[in-house]
Amino acid sequence: MTDLVRGYQCTCCGNYHDELPLNYGIVAPVYYEEATRRERKKHFELTDDFCVMDGEHFFIRGCIEIPIIGSNQPFVWGVWVSLSKENFELTLEQWDDLNSEQLNPMFGWLSTHLPMYPETVNLKTNVHTCSQNLRPFIELEPTDHPLSIEQAQGITMDRVKEIAQFFCELGK
Repeated sequence: MTDLVRGYQCTCCGNYHDELPLNYGIVAPVYYEEATRRERKKHFELTDDFCVMDGEHFFIRGCIEIPIIGSNQPFVWGVWVSLSKENFELTLEQWDDLNSEQLNPMFGWLSTHLPMYPETVNLKTNVHTCSQNLRPFIELEPTDHPLSIEQAQGITMDRVKEIAQFFCELGK
């Protein structure tokens, strides 16, 4: 296995890029993204790690890690997952406490639409909190959904390049 991820010739822009992006993050839960500016101000509280909608729906930002076959580095999707009010409050209580113990995995619903996959919103997940300053690890329920399969089996470097080129096209 290698830690080096070489660059690639982008078919989107035609340029050679020295580094291949290994992570993409979504700024907010899908419900925030779909809301108007006025609805966002009225209904949402959003930080880099947490989001609350109408004081009733609670979201945390985490990482879906996907092994890259032949590499020691994973590919990472930065996503949002819903939590129950109780689990959200428990997470907040322990978020900045250096002496807190790791919480047990918590159930959540994936609350992020990831392009290049069939619908990902509302896939079942387990949220694994990590030590302070690290976003939680998001474990998808094993299913036949392509994202779940990729998390379980890994992806090739060609798939990583395909994702990079997709986002390059999207940015045009």
